[in-house]
Amino acid sequence: MISPLWVDHYPRGVDWHMPIPKRTVPELLERAANQFPGKPAISFLGRTTSYSMLASEVDRVAAGLQSIGVKRGTKVGLLLPNTPTFIVYYFAILKAGGTVVNFNPLYTLEELTFQVKDSETEIMITHDLTLLFSKTEALMLSGVIARSVVIPFASVLPPLKSVLFRLLKRKDVADVRASRAANRVIDGVALAATSAPMTPVAIDPDEDVAVLQYTGGTTGTPKGAMLTHANLTANTAQIAAWAVDLEPGNESILGALPLFHVFAMTVVMNMGVELAAKIILIPRFQLVEVLKLLNRERPTVLPAVPTIFTAMLNYPQFKSYDVSSLRFCISGGAPLPMEVKLKFEAVSGAKVVEGYGLSEASPVLTCNPVQGEPVAGSIGPPMPGTTISLRDIEDPTKEVAQGERGELCAKGPQIMKGYWKKPAETEKQFVGEFLRTGDVAIMDEHGYFSIVDRIKDLIICSGYNVYPRRIEEAIYTHPAVEEVTVIGIADDYRGEAPKAFIKLKNGMQATAEDILKHLEPKISKIEMPAAIEFRDSLPKTMIGKLSKKELAAEEAKRGRPAS
Repeated sequence: MISPLWVDHYPRGVDWHMPIPKRTVPELLERAANQFPGKPAISFLGRTTSYSMLASEVDRVAAGLQSIGVKRGTKVGLLLPNTPTFIVYYFAILKAGGTVVNFNPLYTLEELTFQVKDSETEIMITHDLTLLFSKTEALMLSGVIARSVVIPFASVLPPLKSVLFRLLKRKDVADVRASRAANRVIDGVALAATSAPMTPVAIDPDEDVAVLQYTGGTTGTPKGAMLTHANLTANTAQIAAWAVDLEPGNESILGALPLFHVFAMTVVMNMGVELAAKIILIPRFQLVEVLKLLNRERPTVLPAVPTIFTAMLNYPQFKSYDVSSLRFCISGGAPLPMEVKLKFEAVSGAKVVEGYGLSEASPVLTCNPVQGEPVAGSIGPPMPGTTISLRDIEDPTKEVAQGERGELCAKGPQIMKGYWKKPAETEKQFVGEFLRTGDVAIMDEHGYFSIVDRIKDLIICSGYNVYPRRIEEAIYTHPAVEEVTVIGIADDYRGEAPKAFIKLKNGMQATAEDILKHLEPKISKIEMPAAIEFRDSLPKTMIGKLSKKELAAEEAKRGRPAS
């Protein structure tokens, strides 16, 4: 039987049994524009757009998209950095009945080609920036994609910056008219100026796929998680309810994370619109620019990954910036070390809570409460309406006892419909109604969960299970350590052994011997790293999450294949 423990210990002010309405994603914007028309919706490099202006632009672009053939189910790709264009086209595609396919702008042409073909994307939305258009142009010339809508980057800038950009950044702007694929390019300015009215589309929130969100592909071929309108609006409502102190119409969210990533898509954009908050966009994360925005724009909400909090805390001039406006910070994408959480809270006065989730869950499944004492290593209880079941790793049809390790499996209104065109993969990912996450967790006596590690990251040393996260948490407590990643490497004696890659804080020193001595009272001998390597930097994903696959590949080349 599923344990109801968390219900009895749920955060004050949040109801696990709360009704979660089934809505379409465009309804979020329609509601915000009706209730707070004059409030700022987007702030971008000094240009501000109100909610009524944003809603009107979305309607015009939706009508323009319909005029070029976008209808219910049409796959439309977004190959964009964080600009107002992303938000406008995201909502417009959905309002026209289409499905958004998010693309990472830093993907190689090969990666883009695979995803376009797999998703059956028909139209790509992009800017005329050389970095982006060169890839879109190649996709059109090879016949992989039929058409693209190109929006001049200068058109989203404030007037003065627009002029300067045209004058000074010529090499960064593609000559779209001279392109060999020019006949397949639709001018985004003309599309948005359409006078034709939009034709309302009947959308089924439960069945219609709003977003095809591709998984990272670190464990094989990327798969498109089919996230319905109901999935996305449910997760948005769950997170908004969790942030008990936030007031609709009076908040501002710093959008430093890329919106094409599922965490930012939901927690920056969708939740921002749900709260009628001002979304302060920055094209890409640059530490000093983010600190300047915090100082100048005074946002109240900061969604981030642990490496962003760490980078701020370790920046020598951090204390010269005023971050006291922050009240709610949510960390996701990777485990948040307790030391980082407590230090950032002390400096900012904000509450930093760690959430947990994955693309297949829209993405948030659990989160630590905003109020109350933090539980070390915890990812908190489940979101409202979400049930977590820990299953036997060998036989996921069986539930483990409270306090025992098991695979974290979840069901709730935010869980995906399945993988696009992959029924066999979908079937493997579920056990009954529950989504299998591949993460090993334990549940305490209050119904709070802690991730032990990923099943596939498990290191088996001399027959014993060793969990990299446990070693990483212990290493993070050393005062000289800024970042750490632990992987498994081949070992003649133990079969596999842990290896730690460490980046030290600026101006601080430590040797491998220092780290091992620090670890002696904290972890068992079997968990002790067999090797420690210091690096000036550690590989990260686009969102800033520490990445293990590059390190594992290096070790494999050295003849020490990693787990």
